[in-house]
Amino acid sequence: MPFTAGTLCTKVARYLDRTYSPDRVLYPLRRRGGKGPGQGTFERIGWDEALDTIAARFREIASEDAQGILPYSYAGTMGLVNYASMDRRFFHRLGASLLERTICSSAGKVGIGLTLGASVGMDPECVPDAEMIVIWGSNPVVSNLHFWSRCLEARRRGARLVAIDPWRNDTVRRCDQWIAPRPGTDAAFALAVMHVIVSERLYDADYVAHHTLGFAAMRRRLEEWPPERAAEICGISVKEIVDFACDYGTTKRTAIRLNYGLQRHHGGGMAVRTISCLPALTGAWRDPAGGLLLGTSDFYDLDHAALERPDLLRGEPRKINMCALGDALLEAEPPVRALYVYNSNPAAVAPDANRVVAGLSRPDLFTVVHEIFLTDTCDYADIVLPATTQLEHVDLHKSYGHLYLLANNPAIAPVGEAKPNAEVFRLLARRMGFTDPCFDDDDDTLARQAIGKGRRHLGGIDWDTLKADGWKRLDVPSRWAPFAQGGFPTPSGRCEFYSRTAEEQGLDPLPAYTPPRECPETDPALATRFPLQFISPPARHFLNSSFANLPFARELEREPRLEIHPEDAGLRGIRDGETVRIFNDRGECRLVAHVTADVRPGVVVSPSIWWRKLSLCGGNANSLTSQALTDMGRGATFYDCLVEVMPAPVTPVD
Repeated sequence: MPFTAGTLCTKVARYLDRTYSPDRVLYPLRRRGGKGPGQGTFERIGWDEALDTIAARFREIASEDAQGILPYSYAGTMGLVNYASMDRRFFHRLGASLLERTICSSAGKVGIGLTLGASVGMDPECVPDAEMIVIWGSNPVVSNLHFWSRCLEARRRGARLVAIDPWRNDTVRRCDQWIAPRPGTDAAFALAVMHVIVSERLYDADYVAHHTLGFAAMRRRLEEWPPERAAEICGISVKEIVDFACDYGTTKRTAIRLNYGLQRHHGGGMAVRTISCLPALTGAWRDPAGGLLLGTSDFYDLDHAALERPDLLRGEPRKINMCALGDALLEAEPPVRALYVYNSNPAAVAPDANRVVAGLSRPDLFTVVHEIFLTDTCDYADIVLPATTQLEHVDLHKSYGHLYLLANNPAIAPVGEAKPNAEVFRLLARRMGFTDPCFDDDDDTLARQAIGKGRRHLGGIDWDTLKADGWKRLDVPSRWAPFAQGGFPTPSGRCEFYSRTAEEQGLDPLPAYTPPRECPETDPALATRFPLQFISPPARHFLNSSFANLPFARELEREPRLEIHPEDAGLRGIRDGETVRIFNDRGECRLVAHVTADVRPGVVVSPSIWWRKLSLCGGNANSLTSQALTDMGRGATFYDCLVEVMPAPVTPVD
């Protein structure tokens, strides 16, 4: 495929280690004994017994109130067939509680949608022609290697790379300039940058006049944001703001690569909305090498309704937000009586992990986990079902970082008795007596339904051809500037500095700054007790909690660590290499201190996510994070978290 050019990241390059791991779940399993690590054992059972057990329990609960059944899934399998098709049909038809799947990107998608109209952006294949690339809240060396290779090509042609991030990660070290605002203050920085661009008349007046909405109102808002104000909030210098604004405002082919880290705090949606105003202000959208990229997913006009069949819903089942799973399992009324987990490992990845584990530990909760390995969540399961890896099933993939549709053809037969998600839900539907014809659709039929016919940007693509060829670029020009002449997918067709959609939703219609909930600015009393801002970005060799159990990945990551600035370490008597206790009112964990200037003072960083049972003392970063939600999109606020750190001996988990 042209975008990847045959190159794999270090994780996926060892994918066979995952597929052929001796630790894979190969057969259905049933718990004997108590829930929790080391509390019980699993015995092998057959698929018929496993499915009959699940169906019987589901029928019992549904006879009283099917909302007592909760599916829990996210993107452990990214393909649309096994991510969101037969599973959605099954739970819709059953009448189960609906899951708000917002743990990763929802705040940013809503924010960018208010400005640009959808999760759309520049074509990343044009990045090599950029003159300036701003990598904002992203670490593409780790998480977007194929974009990074294009950044390096742009640099060879003379481009300058600027990183905006509170952590000097693997990407920041390779950039020409590092700007390190405090976590959660990116919108304040962007507002001050726009203040300078407007006051110095560096904006593209023609583009603003013809292709934006609400400039006059935004200009009045920007008067409130001189660099001095933002510098104090962000903890950076006025000069850094002014110099960046002048560079950005005078460099027309400028590409901004956003990622989802900067939207994982209370004001995350507004932060993305505000930053998304920048390319229209300077007219960067005019050139294919200019603009902004958060994701490309909304360029794919796939028929998700045909896949998920919301018409099967009966009534209006309640919605439960996946970021508040702990509260749902412990407090929901009517109670959650059964949990079906697939494509996720909530005991490790969900926020406020102690609450999640308390809920999973309920002896009356019937939990099914469809998994590749015995994860932290499996420790609390009643039934474990063996799942396929990407090499073992058919699927259809869109992307959020390029413009190619891909077919996933199985390379091998399923290992052991593993089955893909879609097949398991077909089997469960039959056992539940669901006779709707849609439950007979095979995986190829599901993929065809998703592509549909004659849909926007999918001209000429059909499933059979895609399956034979492997990939197809969307039907767009090879050098594509999607908004050179405006045409944004907003209600007005313009980039909306002033959003009536936001106003109708009770949100500020203009770009703004919403501070984190947990920071000295917002809650000084809490900050007195827990003075350090904590972020837990992805570890280089893990993919959230995937790969975190594989020996090669754990060896490369070495240990669960906490990066802390020398000033903060010195104040606490912390020495490099010693074990520390990091804690707040929600919980604690043990990490190994790395004393380094790669983090700014007042911020501590733990590359994540380690499995709890493979960590020091059985906790991980999510022992500290909050179930509070973002300002838009009801997303997770993983990086809106205050903590304290002190030296501590470690007692290993048995």
